[in-house]
Formats: sequence, C-alpha cells, structure tokens
Amino acid sequence: MSTGSSTRAHRESTAERVFDFSRPVILFALSVGWVYSLANAKRFAAGSETSVLSEATAAITNALPSSAAPTTAYLTDAALNRITDMVLESARGLSGKLRATIQPAPAALTPDTLPPGSKLEYSNGGEVATAAKASGIWRVMLGVGNALRPVANFNVITMLPFSAKQNGKIGLYFVGNWPSETKKVGSTKAPPTAYANPAGFIEVTQDNADTPVSEHFKLRDFLTHDQPNVWPKYLVLQQKLVDKLELVLEDLSAHGVDISGVHVMSGFRSPQYNYTGGNTAGRANLSRHMFGDAADIYIDDNGDGQMDDLNHDGKISVADSKVISTAVDRVESAHPELVGGAGVYTAAPGHGPFIHIDTRGYRARWSGTSGG
Repeated sequence: MSTGSSTRAHRESTAERVFDFSRPVILFALSVGWVYSLANAKRFAAGSETSVLSEATAAITNALPSSAAPTTAYLTDAALNRITDMVLESARGLSGKLRATIQPAPAALTPDTLPPGSKLEYSNGGEVATAAKASGIWRVMLGVGNALRPVANFNVITMLPFSAKQNGKIGLYFVGNWPSETKKVGSTKAPPTAYANPAGFIEVTQDNADTPVSEHFKLRDFLTHDQPNVWPKYLVLQQKLVDKLELVLEDLSAHGVDISGVHVMSGFRSPQYNYTGGNTAGRANLSRHMFGDAADIYIDDNGDGQMDDLNHDGKISVADSKVISTAVDRVESAHPELVGGAGVYTAAPGHGPFIHIDTRGYRARWSGTSGG
C-alpha cells in the first residue's frame, strides 16, 4: 500500500472514531432542544420558578458519562425516565399514577411527543417488536440513538378477545356468562355500552400477578376470589376505575389520611362468582364488579384487618367509610368523566366497614350492610 493510501485510510479511520464519539453528543443536543421546546409549553403551576426544562436538562447533563463510555449508555436511567415521563404523560392518566395501559387488541402507543432520533418498542418474553403483537404484558422500551432501555413502571397490557370464552370458561378457568349474552340489559341512566359484554380478558399468571397497574394497585388486587388452584386466571379491569381510585387516594392524602394501607376487598367478580360465590347477599344482578369498573376498598394502615379510624372519633364504623365517600364526591366534582357509584357499608361477619367505588357513568349513592 502506498504512503498516500495509508494516510487516507488513517484519516478515514480517525473520522469514523470521531463520529462514533460525537454521535451521543449530537443526540444529546437534539434531546435538549426537544426538551426545551416542550418545556416552553409546560411549566409548573404558578408560584414555582422551576421549569420542566431545568429538571430535564439537569438530568440529562448529569447523565453524560466520561468520553470512554460506550455510546449505548450515554444516558442513565434517571435521564431516560425523565424523558419517558414526558413521552407517556397522558398514558399515566388523570392521576398521573397509572403504570399500565390496557388495550383490547395489540397496538402501539401514541406518545405525546418524542425527542429527535428516538422510538418506542415493546418486549415480551425476549421478543422485541415495534408494537405489541398478541395478548399479554408488553414492556415499553425507549430507544434514543443506540440506547434501548425499558421504561420504568409502565407496561402495555393486551387482552384476550371476549370470544376466547367458550361455554363459560377460558381454558380451565370458569367465569360464567354475562347478562347481555342471553337478554337485553341496561339502564336509562347509564351510557349505552355500560352493560355490554367486556371487550376481553387480561390473562393473569402466577408470574405476572404482581404487575403494577398503578402506584398503589397490582393485577392481583382485582382478581376474583375463587378457584385458588387454577392458573392462569382471567380478569376484566377498566383503567378508568384504577385512575379514579388513585385520585381518591390522592385526595384523602391531601386531607391528612394515611393511605399506605389501602386494600381491595373485592375487585372483578366473574358472573358465576357474583351469583354463587361466597356470601351473595346484597349483590346486584347487574353488579358493576362484573364489568371491571368497580372495587370495594378500605384503609388499614395499622394492619388489624379492618378499616382504620379515619375520622378520629375513637371507633370503627360506617362513618369512616363516609370519609372516603366525601373524597369520591370531590374527585367526581373535579373529574365528571369519572362519575359513578359510591356505596358505604357497615361491618358484618367476616369484614369491617368498607366503601364500593365505581365508574358506571352516572352518580349513585347508597349505604348497605353486606357485599358491595
């Protein structure tokens, strides 16, 4: 090889190394520019001098490693998490605390915005795809340049279609039949689709049962209390219910209630369990629990298995359930799209006071003495 050819090859090799080194810096600059433009439209509430820009810029700046670091790791988890908080802001619900989005069919998320050169991908069981391909729990991945990192605390949950149920069963798990499968049902107050068959089912296994759906709730919390040895189980859950529960907890916390001990006493109830399982006294034939938008909850921070003394009157009673009901009123006033039922229940054999909360589409209030 001639001296001139060797010199050219050396220059080309050097240029390639410079490009490889500078690529993360270029992407960083693009990301900061994206954050800056987004921050101009999104500043914190009046009275705060801190902007989204300053937080994101600081996170990304602090995340830059030494020049010797590989290009696939030029942003730390903290920086990527800050970016994804912006990208998935609307997917986290009105409460900002949803940790999953529930879809009736496989589909890619529609992000609020994406920084230059980035993309969302999805992984399940080692498979990475540009969109969820089948039913299951898909982890969201953010790609920025050469980096592909999982988004912290957020998944796409894709349901099995309702047609997967055959003769009242899905596999070995018995769920029964919904009222609208055999007759026309509904309410003049409810939206037209409120009593329609569910769109589908979330498959819950022993391995994924602890998948968070929000800051305070997991898939396991909403399972029907039957068939303990049958797995997988199947769940109907509407994310607007989870969003409402988180807003209620946020309101209670703002009013001095310790919410760390929140428990779901009853979430989804399959039709067969609603009609025949456990103590069926007081259960409505068209219970919202069958449609995945109702939950019976109580607050038990001291771990004694029953509602805490939320109103601090020195006793446990339905008055403590009413503390939560008042929070529901405030949430529905602020978010009328989440309007629904709130029923307060007194203690009975086997349980203490609790409250039923749902998102049926119209306001309903009642009190009772047994199952919600």
